[in-house]
Order: sequence, then structure tokens, then C-alpha cells
Amino acid sequence: MTASNDDLYQQNQDRRLEEASVVRKIVLMTISVIIVLLLIGALGTFIYVNASMKAVDSDNDTTQVVEVPMGSTASSIAASLEEQGLIKNAFIFRLYVKFSGEANFRAGNFELSPSMSMQQIVDKLNDPEAGSTPSASAAVPEGSDIEEISSILSETIGINQQDFLDKMKDEAYIRQLISEYPDILTDDILQEDIRYPLEGYLFAATYNFISDDNLSIDKIVHMMLDKSQQIITPYLDDFKQRDLTIHEAVTFASLVENEARNEDERNMIAGIFYNRLADDMKLQTDPTVLYALGEHKPRVYYKDLEVDSPYNTYRIKGLPVGPISNFSESSLQSVVNPKTSDYLYFLAGDNGQIYYARTFDEHEELIEKHMHVNE
Repeated sequence: MTASNDDLYQQNQDRRLEEASVVRKIVLMTISVIIVLLLIGALGTFIYVNASMKAVDSDNDTTQVVEVPMGSTASSIAASLEEQGLIKNAFIFRLYVKFSGEANFRAGNFELSPSMSMQQIVDKLNDPEAGSTPSASAAVPEGSDIEEISSILSETIGINQQDFLDKMKDEAYIRQLISEYPDILTDDILQEDIRYPLEGYLFAATYNFISDDNLSIDKIVHMMLDKSQQIITPYLDDFKQRDLTIHEAVTFASLVENEARNEDERNMIAGIFYNRLADDMKLQTDPTVLYALGEHKPRVYYKDLEVDSPYNTYRIKGLPVGPISNFSESSLQSVVNPKTSDYLYFLAGDNGQIYYARTFDEHEELIEKHMHVNE
């Protein structure tokens, strides 16, 4: 081998050694990056899990009764707790009780609060002294107004109906609630012409009460407002996108609730209301007339349409001054996600079916064909 060949050989060897060194550095760097990412991921997971185990709202001591039926699984209990705003994450709850061996929950009714941590809730659900059988429950249907709710509470749990109605008009009490629930209650509910400031804000649900409950009007109202806050809060940004105040959105949802029977109808009717508002037309929805009259009857007559009230959408343009009842979450969803159409009119036929029209002439034809046909 000549000297030049020796030099070439040495150069190749040096190059290979240098390449090997570079490869080792790349491998070490890659491993280091992976380790750092894993550590960051582990730290992030720890922070997320730790946050999920903390109380939903440490300042909210309001309690609510949670029913755990016989044979309930950890998954169903977790889903119920998350739905009721008592835990932050159902998945973390399931993992926690699985690995801690605390998933053998007792059946019964438990008083829980958003101020309780996940561990405190688990302890309560496993406490043989904590669960009890409800002494009463009040089922408040969707589309109920304040006066109907007062009657339900009187019949089911013995609340004095007149005391409840008086409380609903107590301005000092309402102002206190506005300060406690600023996310959903605003000064809009104190407008002069509003019949009951909390109309529409007492959410439809079944409320359970256990034997040692102090069933005050205040406690019941807080339970209902807690439920309303849980349902309404996720839609606040949607209201802004629709250029609606909270009060307008709740009012809108109450109208949809009283005109529709299912999700498809709600979406379509909400869209029609938007179309009429855009065309500067009166909403002309019969349930507002009945609310203005303070009556519940199957039919609205022409003379009824003349009632002078800020609730009567045959006389005023735009939304009424306030809600006419509570509503389902489905109705609230229709307000933020209505069905697009070019319809401007709808009616409920004698058979219960909803019919839609684009023009007043079409609407008149549908009235003649589908309403009061046997008269």
C-alpha cells in the first residue's frame, strides 16, 4: 500500500469515526428530548389529575341530594356527579375509585356540595351513616311557570304557596340572589313590568329532599338556581355570538319551549322567530298572550290578543319583557343553533302537527285546512 493509499484509508477511518460520533450525539439528543417530553407529560398529567380531584367550587356550600340507586356502577355514578356539577371529570373519578379500591358505593340519597373535593365525595358515598331515603321529591316539568312551581312545591313538600310567591317578589331577596349568581342573574330581571323576577330561571328537574332537610324556600330556590347555572353557563359565549343578553336568551328559550314538542320543532321554530325578528315582524306567539292573561286554556281567542301587556307579542315587537316559564336544555340549544329556513309562520293543527308557511296567504290556507275543522 502506497503512502497516498495510507492517507486515503486514514481519512476514511477518521470520517467514519466522526460520523459515528455525530450519530451518537443525535441519538443522545433524541433520547434526552424524549425523556424531557415524557417528564413534561407526566407533570402535566399530574397537575391535571390533581386539579380534577379538587372541589368544583370551594366557595359554594349549597348542598343537593344525589340519588345512588341499588346496583349503580362507578361509571353511572361518575356520570351523574359530573352532570350535576359536583365533580370536574367523570373519567378521573372512575380511575380514582378503581385504583383506590373505594368503588363499592352504597345505595341511598346523599347530600353533596360543589365545595367538596373528590375524596370527600367518595368518603361520603362510602359512609354507611350518610345515605338516607328521601322523604319527598318535587318534579318540576319543563314549561312550568312560577305559579305552577309554587303549586307543585305546596303539594309535594308542603311549602306554603303564598309564602313562596311573596318571596318571588321580594326585591331585597332577588338582589341578594343576583349577587350570588352573577353569571346568570342580572338587573334585567328587575325591570318594572316583570311579573316574577325569577320566572324562567328555576330549572325543570326532579328535586329530592331527605328526612333531615330543613326545607326552607331559600334552600329550594338555591337548588333550582344551581341547576340553572349548571345548564346555562356553558352557553354564555354562544349568547354573545348571537348578540343576546342572558335574559334575552332565557326569554327566547321559554317561548320555544311553549311552542314545540320535540327537538326538530324547537330548532325550526327558533329559526322562524329569528326570521321574524330580522324582518321587524311581531313574534305573535300565543303562549305569551296566555301568560299576559294569567290563564291556562287550550285556545286563544281574537279578543285575547288585545290584552295590554309587555308580555303580549301580538302587541309588542321583539321579545317579551321576560320569560314566560322555565325550559328544557333542548330549547336553549335551539336558540343558539336554530334551523335555517325561509319560513315566517307556523301553527299547530288540531292533530298536534306543526305546519310551516313562507307567506301569510299560505299560513291562512293552513289555518283553514288544519285548525278548528270540526267547528
